[in-house]
Amino acid sequence: MSGGTSVRLEPYEVALLRGGPRAAMTLAALALQLRGLVDAGRPGRIRATRAPGTAGAAGAAGATGAPSAGDTGGGRPAQGALDALSALDALPEAVYAALPRPASFAELEARLEVREALSGLRAGLVAAGMLRSLPARRTRAARRALRALREGHPLPAGRKGLSEADVLMAVALYGEPALSVLAARFALRAGLIARAEVADKGFHRRAPRGGGTGGVMYSCGGGGSD
Repeated sequence: MSGGTSVRLEPYEVALLRGGPRAAMTLAALALQLRGLVDAGRPGRIRATRAPGTAGAAGAAGATGAPSAGDTGGGRPAQGALDALSALDALPEAVYAALPRPASFAELEARLEVREALSGLRAGLVAAGMLRSLPARRTRAARRALRALREGHPLPAGRKGLSEADVLMAVALYGEPALSVLAARFALRAGLIARAEVADKGFHRRAPRGGGTGGVMYSCGGGGSD
């Protein structure tokens, strides 16, 4: 979130405002998957493609789909791995660090580093006037900001021509409908969306399984009319 006369929300902040901590964590998992750092494990779980901290862990496909740089030897990560990790924001970095073994979203959310990263996101939104802390709910300014972002970023019909940043913002803004269009295979295997939701292309008839993003933590009420 940048300063200045207007507040520019980053994708993880957008996801947190729209759907609460689980939506932000879902976005973090997708960001890691797009960089080749994680994949779906058993249903409802995600796993690191290699254990965090080991050689080549981040060197699979990056944001542009570039191939892995490989292992430089001596047990040290390759430069491509280091670059992919250094480009991560605090939340996906915390989620990745919490994956020495496959985990569900409930297990990840209980990890200290993930809780601290989520707390940092919330604190920034409170300071920017986007979120009330007690009770936790969006402010009028946040609702207006989300509405403006949706007007500028309509729900994509497909992945073609979208950058990683475009994909993340779409999922941050729309949750499961965007996941079912842009990352259906990963989202389905990781338990982020239900099978019927993929078939319906976003017209949801059943609640999500596991780590779905449908539950909105922050109330839209309060603060009067827009």
